[in-house]
Amino acid sequence: MPYAANADLPPSVREHLPRHAQDIFREAFNHAFDAHRGEPRGEEAAFRIAWAAVKRSYAKQGEQWVRSDGAD
Repeated sequence: MPYAANADLPPSVREHLPRHAQDIFREAFNHAFDAHRGEPRGEEAAFRIAWAAVKRSYAKQGEQWVRSDGAD
């Protein structure tokens, strides 16, 4: 299910990622969800793709997600 706003994201995303990272996750998830619509594991693929998108700009340090050096 696509997410209309960051407030709609699952708690595991919303409560742990900074706002900008949530934007990245939501946009990547929604795009991937549409691209994999109708596939048996499409939602699972969309979650993997969204987390990969976040990890291109953010890294987890301890319990916090912080922007990586050189991130856009």
